[in-house]
Amino acid sequence: MAQQGLLGVWAEEANAALGAKSAGVVVDLWKVVGERKVLVIADVETPDDLDRILFDLPIMQKMGHLVQVDVKSLRRYEDFAEDVKERLGR
Repeated sequence: MAQQGLLGVWAEEANAALGAKSAGVVVDLWKVVGERKVLVIADVETPDDLDRILFDLPIMQKMGHLVQVDVKSLRRYEDFAEDVKERLGR
């Protein structure tokens, strides 16, 4: 894909990502400098919801065979700290 084509897909993806941030699904996102990589913190109810969102992204629809998605589940640190305190008291 030529650079202009890639930039067009990235522009569509940026609109979708910023729309998801405005809607509250995306907590925040960052572009990795010098790489074709974006880091996203999303707030979804289930892994199924995330899977559906990913399938609908412009970049997945246009060049999904070239896209690698790595997912990690996060928990609030405050909840973790509370668990530690409870376990310490056992």
